Amino acid sequence: MCICHLPCRLVKPNLIGDQTFSKMGAHYHCIICSATIARRTDMIGHINRHVNKGETESRFITAPAPKSSYQVLKESNTDVQVLPNYSTPQKTDSYFNPKMKLNRQLIFCALAVLAEERKPIECLDAFGATGIMGLQWAKHLRSSVKVTINDCNENSVTMIQENCHLNKMKVKLNTKEENNDEALGGGEQNTDTIEVTKMDANVIMHMRSFDFIHLDPFGTSVNYLDSAFRNVRNLGIVSLTSTDISSLYAKAQHVALRHYGCNIVRTEYYRELAARIVIAAVARAAARCNKGIEVLLAVALEHFVLVVVRVLRGPSPADDSAKKVRYLIHCQWCEERIFQKEGNMVEENPYQQLPCDCHGSMPGKTAVVLGPLWSGALFNTGFLRRMLFEAVQYGLDETQPLLKTLVCEAECTTLKNFSTHGPYDENKQEECGVYIKTPDTSAESCVLHGKRKNNEVVRNAAKRQKSDNSAEHPAFYYNIHRHSIKGMNMPKLNKFLNYLSEAGYRVSRTHFDPMGVRTNAPLAQFKTILVKYSTPTYTGGQAEGPLHLTEDVHVGDQVPAAADTKSEDAEFLEDNKSGDAEFLEDNKSGDTATMFTNDCPIHCAAD
Repeated sequence: MCICHLPCRLVKPNLIGDQTFSKMGAHYHCIICSATIARRTDMIGHINRHVNKGETESRFITAPAPKSSYQVLKESNTDVQVLPNYSTPQKTDSYFNPKMKLNRQLIFCALAVLAEERKPIECLDAFGATGIMGLQWAKHLRSSVKVTINDCNENSVTMIQENCHLNKMKVKLNTKEENNDEALGGGEQNTDTIEVTKMDANVIMHMRSFDFIHLDPFGTSVNYLDSAFRNVRNLGIVSLTSTDISSLYAKAQHVALRHYGCNIVRTEYYRELAARIVIAAVARAAARCNKGIEVLLAVALEHFVLVVVRVLRGPSPADDSAKKVRYLIHCQWCEERIFQKEGNMVEENPYQQLPCDCHGSMPGKTAVVLGPLWSGALFNTGFLRRMLFEAVQYGLDETQPLLKTLVCEAECTTLKNFSTHGPYDENKQEECGVYIKTPDTSAESCVLHGKRKNNEVVRNAAKRQKSDNSAEHPAFYYNIHRHSIKGMNMPKLNKFLNYLSEAGYRVSRTHFDPMGVRTNAPLAQFKTILVKYSTPTYTGGQAEGPLHLTEDVHVGDQVPAAADTKSEDAEFLEDNKSGDAEFLEDNKSGDTATMFTNDCPIHCAAD
């Protein structure tokens, strides 16, 4: 026994086999579990682990915070009360992030679209925290949804109940409805009821079936995918928000390999790469449950990655989804990329699949294999247009610009034609290979709630998917700044999009990168058009316009150059200076050609 009256000496066996006590120096004892800690830094980490698990003594002794210390926040006409330290997830039970407002509005629009297809629907917010998301669903969609808010923390469940009373909602706990007549007050009656549960997210998703499930854990959501797809109903929707951006954005590559089983590197299209990593994990989890997926929405912004998928039951959709998970070949010199071809046969030279010739002109290995990734489409145009209509209906002004950008990106076009007069079009009744209920659709063509699709709908789904493969948006995008040339002024982004469109390529902007261009043009043609319409930075009195290349390069139609702004001043120059001016212009043109040859890659200089 030591001076602290605890058996803290380390026991080590000697060579003979007997146990002897080794000498113990200065040490610490944990006030919670009485563990022996040798170093002070280890003691601090040990105490923090107790705090995170809720095992500290002060947590059980101290009384709950008085209601006067609560803060009431309002978002989308929904009030929630939180603790003063609501912005730190590891130190509070009422974590609330105001920066995720856009994420919550996108999920609400997706749920509103599903609520128009079938009523009522059972939806689950698996990680409630303050319950802000489930309260918004119940307050705006009313009787169209049956909301269940779940959380495994007892303090969070208490906070959710108080927030339900604050918004004049009835609470149902363990299938027993509370008497909340006093909470409603003023003789006002409200039929909206929210079910609040306290259990692990995996447990509740294994026990019950839902039409709409949203997963928003702190970090990765791969631990809950198998449970989410186990009992989700046919044609239901699963949405998940991943906030582990350090691993998804290739800052912690070993963590991405551990969580998602994916090899990644930092690229110019790292945000779309992150979205495809998450969708690949979702597709594999759904396939294990004999279910396929149809990606409706994929958004990757600064703080989160949001993926919304529709569930298609059956082994055939599961096989189709699993086939879309492939590896990506990425060139590290020019950043060209292409998905590997389908098949199990080993190719003799995988570099031949890349459109570039960097492997032949550069020494060593020039490409890496990334993945496995989702190789299918990231957006569904019909679903996005209906989400835009719901955003207009409920006055979600912050979401409308992003949804308009997503619609243009899904169609890969720069034309912004948005009609919000009617929620559905006659030619958009079939979506994701199944028939969606519209006001003009008869009851026979609608999919009944909780029933499987018949054979005709399955055949129509296969035909629809085969015909839509050619209409999918191109995979990935190019950053115009990453491929610019030193010493040259790039054209404006909107003008450059017009130049690519005139050359015969599909083109659009992307929400992943404000300076990104999504196009089906190869990288060589992308650079050629970019060089053609770039101007030198030191032109001075030289005319602004496209940079004329040799006759061997043919890219689209020629655009007339801009008029010389100083042509009128040239008439007033003296005759003895005209020769010097011509000599200077010849030197400038020669310098321009020399600079173009030195800065461009080998294959561009040859052109």
